[in-house]
Amino acid sequence: MIKNHFIKGAISPDFVAKAIEKYQVKTNIGAYDIFLGQVRADQIDGRVVRAIEFSAYEEMANKGLMELMETCFEKFNLTGGHIYHSLGEVKTGEICFFVFTSSGHRPDAFAGTQFLVNEIKKQIPIFGKEIFEDETHQWKVNKL
Repeated sequence: MIKNHFIKGAISPDFVAKAIEKYQVKTNIGAYDIFLGQVRADQIDGRVVRAIEFSAYEEMANKGLMELMETCFEKFNLTGGHIYHSLGEVKTGEICFFVFTSSGHRPDAFAGTQFLVNEIKKQIPIFGKEIFEDETHQWKVNKL
């Protein structure tokens, strides 16, 4: 069964805290690394971004995210990991992307998180439409 890595709307700080809290019972963990992506109020051509509307080819994206996580566990000595991404509208200042890894030691956690974030941006079919304060919009281009 393929896990659903998507959350409707913004990812709350409470959701992040609860995901980490579940790992406290694992006494072989010595390090956590977390990446949180937040929607910025970018200024583009004189317009200010007020939100991003995220969409994805969910089935394909979930399968790809699962495969990336498996690859990450093969490459690095991890004890745990999660990937979550928002779908729908997320306002500036809100969290839209959450990657979490844990390991016995910090180098593997750091490397695992960096690998996942970079590969997700390159490979996974998740799209963002920037919505500006004047209600115009355009597709977001990921910077790798």
